[in-house]
Amino acid sequence: MKFDDEPVPGYSLPVLPGHVSPGRLERVLRAGRFAVTTEIDPPDSADPAEVLRRAAIFDGYVDAINATDGSGANCHMSSVGVCSLLTRVGYATILQMSCRDRNRIAMQGEILGAAAMGACNLLCLTGDGVQAGDHPHARPVFDLDSLSLLEMARRMRDESCFESGRPIDSPPRVFLGAAANPFVPPRAWRAQRLAKKAAAGARFIQTQYCFDTATLRDFMAEVADYGLLEGPDRLHVLVGMGPLASARSARWIRDNVPGIHIPDAVIRRLEGASDQREEGARLCRDILQEVREIEGVSGAHIMAYRQEATVARIIEETGVLEGRVPWYPGRDDPAELNPEAPEAAGDLPAAASS
Repeated sequence: MKFDDEPVPGYSLPVLPGHVSPGRLERVLRAGRFAVTTEIDPPDSADPAEVLRRAAIFDGYVDAINATDGSGANCHMSSVGVCSLLTRVGYATILQMSCRDRNRIAMQGEILGAAAMGACNLLCLTGDGVQAGDHPHARPVFDLDSLSLLEMARRMRDESCFESGRPIDSPPRVFLGAAANPFVPPRAWRAQRLAKKAAAGARFIQTQYCFDTATLRDFMAEVADYGLLEGPDRLHVLVGMGPLASARSARWIRDNVPGIHIPDAVIRRLEGASDQREEGARLCRDILQEVREIEGVSGAHIMAYRQEATVARIIEETGVLEGRVPWYPGRDDPAELNPEAPEAAGDLPAAASS
């Protein structure tokens, strides 16, 4: 999908009527196209070239890249730092923000700073407890939860004021999102919880890994019953998925990672394969093909930890992009910066304003 008003890298697109952000992701979703997002694992490094190399794996295949925020309560390069590096060369990013590590003063400051650097999408998360990560003695904050963070960010954007009521001179033009997990108990109130997030300002949702499409169908039907999938401010649901490396790793994830449901049938399918890694990728392709046909689903969020190179093949073989090529540095002009080149880190274009 090419936009007539496509800017040079580092500059924002104009905000269209009825839109809240200058981002490509919002444009793709509101245009009714099936969107694909992914995420990069932030490096344990201060090297910008490493961030660009990790993003370049997805060139031409995804509409936006999530920068995780201390995922699993483990420390890595910050989400704001990753988004800054990627937006400077033109990538569409999704800033993840966890309530675990900051109070509302810090979060409001980061929202303004990230928006100033070009981050157009904000995913509001409560966050994992510190006991799950590599700093179990850290002091958790949790000044807000995902719902109150959404409400605060929406007010900053729509009412041009901080939570204190003090005015903001230039509000952050951000497309707000949240997470959902319809695959684990208590399932009965998952759709209701999603309705509350939509009321707080969320307009896109990324779900936890889906290995159970029957449960997803039931969930999407409940979401539709709440009226969340209709109208100009409808909720755009991107279903999480990813390739499994083996039956052994699937069992480990199911037993040790809270919130991930992997049915026995999936593990049996992997066990019966001569090449379990390839079968894991094939399973992801099958799920993606099935999910794209479910009423109300707007896209897929593909999480391929340590299997990032499989994302392009999965997207190509399923044809979900229907021939369009999402923007990446160099798509339209071969002379543009190539983020895979070693010199990219030392020759980043200056951040630009629109």
